[in-house]
Amino acid sequence: MEIFGVDIGGSGIKGAPVDLDRGELAAERYKVLTPQPATPEAVSEGVEQVVRHFDWNGPVGVTFPGVVAGGATIRSAANVDKSWLGVDARSLLSERLGGLPVVVLNDADAAGVAEMRFGAGRDRQGTVILLTLGTGIGSAVFSEGILIPNTELGHLELHGHEAEKHASTKAKDDHELSWEHWAHRLQKYLAHVEMLFSPELFIIGGGVSRKADKFLPLIKHIKAEMVPAELRNNAGIVGAAMRAAGTHGERRGA
Repeated sequence: MEIFGVDIGGSGIKGAPVDLDRGELAAERYKVLTPQPATPEAVSEGVEQVVRHFDWNGPVGVTFPGVVAGGATIRSAANVDKSWLGVDARSLLSERLGGLPVVVLNDADAAGVAEMRFGAGRDRQGTVILLTLGTGIGSAVFSEGILIPNTELGHLELHGHEAEKHASTKAKDDHELSWEHWAHRLQKYLAHVEMLFSPELFIIGGGVSRKADKFLPLIKHIKAEMVPAELRNNAGIVGAAMRAAGTHGERRGA
């Protein structure tokens, strides 16, 4: 069964059809740069480019880097243009895609449901927290396998600042931090989240997860198990497709 997934990020919009029986991309993903400013009209045009690249004609799952209320309405927009606030993204994108059925969900939530089904969270119970490290810090919190949506733990205050401004991959790059220095910042953030939620497992996602060996061994004094995401930076695409399949049911292919 194949369904299309699109992952809207602060720097890129990427997507591909997904084989939901295996939890893998069914074709090499296609990516366009996130427009600046990342307004609803400009971003929806980017999503259209990605979907049309595959000549897709079925349900589409789309992630968004912020709070998505009721699977449609945008309630926060930290890393895209503020004009997204209050927008019915589901209707906007569906119209842009010629009436194709669209489902919209938080980007980290999408990555989390994919990892819990096909990746590092398989068969794990208790409290599991996935963190996506990139332009910001996204989060997906699971209790006994059930998602608590739109947690946005990257916006927790840490030392008087939003945590993602201090410990995201963008912060590492912007301040030219060494792996050791950045791991020290990330450790403080993880300790703060652990104090609040006492998870059994942290799954570290985002593009930097492919370099987990460079920083995870440097993080000490965290009680929870820490592992890199197995689906790496494709998790959002897979999770978006999973949600679209769950909402629209029947198989519809390209």
